[in-house]
Amino acid sequence: MLDRLGISAGIEAVYWAMVENPTWNVDELATSLDVPEAVVHDAFSALADQALVTPSPGREGNLRSVSLRLGLLALLHQAEQQIIAQQAKLLAARASVLARAASHDIHREREEIVRLEGPDTVWERLAEHACTASESIMTLTTGRAMPPGTIETSKNLTRIALSRGVTIRHIYQESTLDDAGSRAYAELMAKQGEQSRVMTEAPVRMTLVDRQFALIPIGSRSCRGALEIRGSLLVSTLCLLFDLLWERGMEFPMPANADRDGLTEQTVAILRLLRQGRTDEAIGRQLQLSERTVRRTVRDLMRRLDAESRFQAGVEAALRRWI
Repeated sequence: MLDRLGISAGIEAVYWAMVENPTWNVDELATSLDVPEAVVHDAFSALADQALVTPSPGREGNLRSVSLRLGLLALLHQAEQQIIAQQAKLLAARASVLARAASHDIHREREEIVRLEGPDTVWERLAEHACTASESIMTLTTGRAMPPGTIETSKNLTRIALSRGVTIRHIYQESTLDDAGSRAYAELMAKQGEQSRVMTEAPVRMTLVDRQFALIPIGSRSCRGALEIRGSLLVSTLCLLFDLLWERGMEFPMPANADRDGLTEQTVAILRLLRQGRTDEAIGRQLQLSERTVRRTVRDLMRRLDAESRFQAGVEAALRRWI
């Protein structure tokens, strides 16, 4: 049954044996299933990665299966997220194909797709949109970081649009927010009224204005310029893509108030689960955080605690009375 959710038959057999016999140890499981103990240990690792098993509080060194309902729902959630990601990629591919076809279709009106050459031309056009947009500006940002020049210009244009009552929605790729400058920009804009969400992977950079204009960078380097698409079916497709990504995105995590040790409530919650031996994925699922956010927090905590392992970090945090 679980093979459709990425669980092999051998690992599934170990899981059901644990569900039906919660007190069995490795030896008993191996004997019952007639497999080597190493196979059971490998299954434990795979099940832990899927958050289907957890350390047993009553039997030190042993594992127990999580609630059957929670475990299966977690697997279904992962499968659904993979399908959603694939749908987003297909929509992005569709938009790319339509854009390529439109740019070579001589039967289209000249003003439907306009090539903006160079970054200065693009920023001038974005400034015009900030001053003339009547309803909304929707932006999807990808990449490892926003260049400093882009950040400063974007601050000014966003403030102009917000001051005019324009709704701004911004989706950031999670890797972009790993950059300190980009994250500071996103936090500042969120405080000033920008609605923000985060996605692990974002398919394409774009800006949509009033659902009538779309600006898409030319090639992988925005310094070459952008294509501005005006009032076509392709703009509608890009808006549908953005709406889908927005619905599936995570709320932008604004920094919470820190205590005297500089710890936020979120950080303390991660520390407690870390001490329990939870994986990054399990912690993220319980706290409704992305796995990347959990990894980044754990990495920072280990550095602060001068810990060489996750377990040592949990112990050191307890000794310092952080948790």
